[in-house]
Amino acid sequence: MTILLIRLRLIGDVVFTTPAIRALRDRYPDARLLYLVESAAAPVVAHNPHLSRVITVPHTRGWTRLRDDLRLARQLRAEHCDLVIDFHGGPRSAWLAWASGAPRRVGYDIAGRAWMYTDVVHRPRGLHPRHSVENQWDLLAAVDAAFAGGADRTAHRVEMSAPPGALATVSARLARHGLGLDPGAPERLIVLHVSAGNPFRRWPEQAFADVAAGLVRQSPDRRVLVTAGPSDHEAVRRVLAIARERAGAAAARIIDAGDLSLVDLRAVLDRSALYIGGDSGPLHIASTSDVPIVGLYGPTLAARSAPWRPPYVATASVDAGDLPCRPCDQRACAPGDFRCLTSIEADTVLRAAERILEGAS
Repeated sequence: MTILLIRLRLIGDVVFTTPAIRALRDRYPDARLLYLVESAAAPVVAHNPHLSRVITVPHTRGWTRLRDDLRLARQLRAEHCDLVIDFHGGPRSAWLAWASGAPRRVGYDIAGRAWMYTDVVHRPRGLHPRHSVENQWDLLAAVDAAFAGGADRTAHRVEMSAPPGALATVSARLARHGLGLDPGAPERLIVLHVSAGNPFRRWPEQAFADVAAGLVRQSPDRRVLVTAGPSDHEAVRRVLAIARERAGAAAARIIDAGDLSLVDLRAVLDRSALYIGGDSGPLHIASTSDVPIVGLYGPTLAARSAPWRPPYVATASVDAGDLPCRPCDQRACAPGDFRCLTSIEADTVLRAAERILEGAS
């Protein structure tokens, strides 16, 4: 039996499919499990031990995408898939599910695309407070009644495996800053991720700087590693400059992470005492480890996209509370001032971080 799973686009959404990967492997131990993913998020599943093969496609547009998709459709037909599960539901993923020629194709009842599936699953319209993992699990329940009980945060965790040697590689790089990642290192490392691919999820840089400075001033055994996405190095430099000025004598313990890949970040997290960041891909990479997390939620709801992990792993979600415009579709800020983010105070985030760090010590 060959099963093809499709989840295109975003890193966090691919992370949210990994409980289903494990569950399908447990249910069908002899199946070929294929996963179709775009290149930016491919590291999330590239070393997943439950998958037989990962098929990576570029995120292209226009005539280039048409050419790529026709080529990909021929490749998928050659796999002779028995079952396709489309976790995405977008126009491209729905067409690829149909073009695979699989006799059974499971997807959501989205207008204009439901006809491309043989099994259609209802997905509530709007931004309801139900976790994305649970929404995706509905597709498994349509495949097999054995999944009808729902996903369990402990038994069905999100996963990301780093390749052998990843920790050694990133350790050597960070050692140049005097930062040791071995378990016996006297410093406690705090990862502060200051960017997001979506501008509607970016907490103000001044607030990140206040948090970084406050953390290192509070205790001499802490180091803050400031990270960002590939296109946000300028944001890191601005946060570092402000944070170091405010940290005074502790400024040297606020460190620029440099160019960390997703695999590098995953390796660092296993040696970290805390992760702080907005609702973006790296936060969900963090959730695949046991690192404590403080997540910041502006236009999104923690009920939908907080880390999916067991209750015994320390996790705090900070948001602006009830606002008439929250949650939103993140296409335009109705009030115009991004108040769902700007009203989250740095002191609130610092208090959440200190509670977790004190509990860990």
